[in-house]
Amino acid sequence: MSEKQQRIGMVGVGLMGHGIASSLQRHDWSLNFLEHPGNQPVEDLVAKGATAYSSGAALAAHSDVIILCVTGTPQVEDVLFSDGGVLEGLRPGMVVIDCSTAIPSSTLRIAEAVEAAGGRFLDAPMTRTPKEAAEGRLNLIVGGDRELFEAQLPLLQSYAENITHAGPVGSGHKMKLLHNFVSIGFSTVLAEAAACAEQGGIEADVLVDVLAQGGGAGTVLERLRPYILSRDDSGFRFSIANAHKDIGYYLAMARDTSATQGAAAGIYQVLDDAESSGHAQSTVPELVSILGKR
Repeated sequence: MSEKQQRIGMVGVGLMGHGIASSLQRHDWSLNFLEHPGNQPVEDLVAKGATAYSSGAALAAHSDVIILCVTGTPQVEDVLFSDGGVLEGLRPGMVVIDCSTAIPSSTLRIAEAVEAAGGRFLDAPMTRTPKEAAEGRLNLIVGGDRELFEAQLPLLQSYAENITHAGPVGSGHKMKLLHNFVSIGFSTVLAEAAACAEQGGIEADVLVDVLAQGGGAGTVLERLRPYILSRDDSGFRFSIANAHKDIGYYLAMARDTSATQGAAAGIYQVLDDAESSGHAQSTVPELVSILGKR
């Protein structure tokens, strides 16, 4: 089968998944997707030839590659293992690519189940935002067999700009959690510092300028800068609920590997307190205000 003859089945056409789906169609891949209440509007995808299926099994039966783009480990397991799930429709030689953020120990079990059903598996979690997804400019961190990775590279390149092969199955999800621990951890520290600065009478522009000229410079400062200065969170619309979930996954990975987790536990507690106090859907930059109210 030539590359573009592969039929791609998408599970999860949310903010990120819709961008992936539209990028795939822009590169002339045949697209199917799973019907779900959490999908973004799909009329544009259908108008360009995408076909919807009501169950994971039916989607798999009419696809050659399944791309999963759901919230996390419980959703991935449900999509694959539930009655009428993807595994029921899996055929020998099919490929499952999991772009979700997941717990690596679960990823290994899922890969084994896919392979036992005759399929092959890559974990390919992503970074960046829905904007880059729609532009086909995501970053992917891929775990799995090198030969399989290279075979699927033309597909991955249809929706990603920077693609790193991290190692065997599970390595992609491990590296994604390491990345998110650093990114969310830095963001939480900066939000707490900005809240302290406000309460201590330090002007926001002074804080930002000093950090930018010293050890606080970098991507996280640039993401939070608009909120610190003018309460604009549009450049970093990542929810506290998702940040909380990802740090929880990182802690699970750290426990599984007997790694030190003191800093992560502190970050998790800050996010847990924010979510518990009614701010689950607030964005990470809004931590500045949430922490400033305490």
